Amino acid sequence: MNLLYGWVMLIVFLIALIIGIWQAYDSYYMFEHTLDASILRYKPDPANAGVDADSPITDEMVGWITIDDTSIDYPVMQGEDNTRFLSTDPFGKYSLTGSIFLDSRCSSDFSDDYSVIYGHHMDYGKLFGSLDDFLNEQYLKNHRTGTLIVGKDARKVYKLEVFASMRVSSREKIVFNMDSKRIREFISQNAQAAADSDNKNKRIIALATCAGANSTMKTVVFCTISE
Repeated sequence: MNLLYGWVMLIVFLIALIIGIWQAYDSYYMFEHTLDASILRYKPDPANAGVDADSPITDEMVGWITIDDTSIDYPVMQGEDNTRFLSTDPFGKYSLTGSIFLDSRCSSDFSDDYSVIYGHHMDYGKLFGSLDDFLNEQYLKNHRTGTLIVGKDARKVYKLEVFASMRVSSREKIVFNMDSKRIREFISQNAQAAADSDNKNKRIIALATCAGANSTMKTVVFCTISE
């Protein structure tokens, strides 16, 4: 009986060890295959008519978003639907970490009154993992500026100004159904952190990511877009 118990415990230990090793490998794999600073070599240069012709980023790139003094400095992709870039990187290759991407219902030139950009919530602030920092009002107020370059040819450059953040259900229709008529009122009533901003007559871009791996909530940061 004691021998059988010993074997059972050994098997349980081995199974737990294998699971632990797999989880460690999975985390390592995800970290190593997330976009890093090397992507910046392909950032469009408005002074030189965009990116080099041999850039490996696909033509599904519609822009490049930067929030100053943060880790957010990435190409913005857009697919025919919102599943395309959940597991596809900017080079068109399969990747569990995916890409930063514009909602497929939005105009690719960011001319809509309200647009939403998505990205996975990654550790160490990669992709949109750093959006959580904006839930702290002081942090938000100290990191308000950014730029949005439109197109691979950098045909337009906009200024971004961060003005609010919140946690919201991923099923929230006003935030994720492009209901621009009510979005300003919703932000005003539900912002967790906010800074003074005259956004009444400016277009708004929302940056959204999951609040956690198993969460049904999303962290959303709102910016105005202007010439």
